[in-house]
Amino acid sequence: MSSSFADLGVSPEIVGRLARQGITAPFPIQAATIADALAGRDVCGRAPTGSGKTLAFGIPLMSRLDRARARRPRGLVLVPTRELAAQVRTELLALAGPKGRSVVAIYGGVGFGPQVDALRRGTDIVVACPGRLADLVARGNVILDEVAMVVIDEADRMADMGFLPEVRRLLDQVRPDRQTLLFSATLDGDVDVLITHYQRTPVRHELAEADDEPSSRHVFWRAERPQRVALTAGVVNAEWPAIVFCRTKHGADRLTRQLTTAGISAAAIHGGRSQNQRERTLAAFGAGKVQALVATDVAARGIHVDGIACVVHFDPPGDGKDYVHRSGRTGRAGTTGVVVTMVGTDQEVEIRQMQRRLGLPVGLHAAELSSLQDERHAARPTTSSTASSPSTGGSSPAPPRSSTPKRRRRFAPPPGGSGQRSPRGARPSRPGGNRPRPAASRGR
Repeated sequence: MSSSFADLGVSPEIVGRLARQGITAPFPIQAATIADALAGRDVCGRAPTGSGKTLAFGIPLMSRLDRARARRPRGLVLVPTRELAAQVRTELLALAGPKGRSVVAIYGGVGFGPQVDALRRGTDIVVACPGRLADLVARGNVILDEVAMVVIDEADRMADMGFLPEVRRLLDQVRPDRQTLLFSATLDGDVDVLITHYQRTPVRHELAEADDEPSSRHVFWRAERPQRVALTAGVVNAEWPAIVFCRTKHGADRLTRQLTTAGISAAAIHGGRSQNQRERTLAAFGAGKVQALVATDVAARGIHVDGIACVVHFDPPGDGKDYVHRSGRTGRAGTTGVVVTMVGTDQEVEIRQMQRRLGLPVGLHAAELSSLQDERHAARPTTSSTASSPSTGGSSPAPPRSSTPKRRRRFAPPPGGSGQRSPRGARPSRPGGNRPRPAASRGR
């Protein structure tokens, strides 16, 4: 694979902007797809969240598109969630520079006014959730017949969320000679239908597992519900920032309050929160003001924050696909992570079956936090491009919480910043200092 963006045919202007953000070497999915996309070919790439896909399609978008007329964008990026739409827009604007292409994010949960105004002025690239974009098309606020380049990002998640019929209706309105780039964690099933019907002889890039799979240690602990709050607090205190998964909105709110009482700075994110509340919560989490984000499965599909040290399944996932999506929040883009699953007696059979289906070592262990910390750091690869094999492990009762715990991991830039990671092998910087005191009203 090419060793630099210039080798892939990226323009000197964009190479310079990337370098100013500290990005000098392409990640595997970028090295595999950018040259074909710049050449105008349809591309489908198998790559998980956090593998660097935004640059993989952002560079071709910025390089190939002409200026748009009012209400008629030239580029369209379809994404499954509001949070991802906002993040992709931020990253594309950082790539475009002050005189580059204009970008607007289109999603629900907010008023139509600013989005309609941006489209009326003429926006080169629209990053959109399918439902809100369909509403704007129906209202006549946007016309898709001049879209020359389409990106379908996280196509498998859109299939899981039931968005593909709307995606197909939108694609049917785009000019037939467009270029289409599709990225997904899987390229089969419903996603293959999109590839067959909406791409022309696409170039497929499916990276080797060591290149694109999250590198995480998977730990399954025996823990009945009364034990889980204290165990979760111990895990988060040792390995944060962390995302903790609950099955219900009420469960997420309740656990947030319990963790806050235990001295952990925690915030909840779920479908019961407004868009502004969700954005504020994610910004606080990305800025290091919150140790644990307590999330439901649906809300978690919009969480795209780098540098997550740990994922905790407070409530085990419903199936293997949910386990993979949840666990993929950590161990991304060459880093390592820890995934801890709390398993009750009545859930052991289901969890063992899931372990077998996913190819994870089968078994449960007693909860031993100190062992988890030792093994987690011992399992960290010597270089960021080496993936460790998933395994299970155990530990001892959580030690007393220090009033000023050391941060175990560092954040990438928070949401609202450039959103880009440092080159492979380098860790992004984060301000030092002690963990902030939990906010009294943070139980969202």
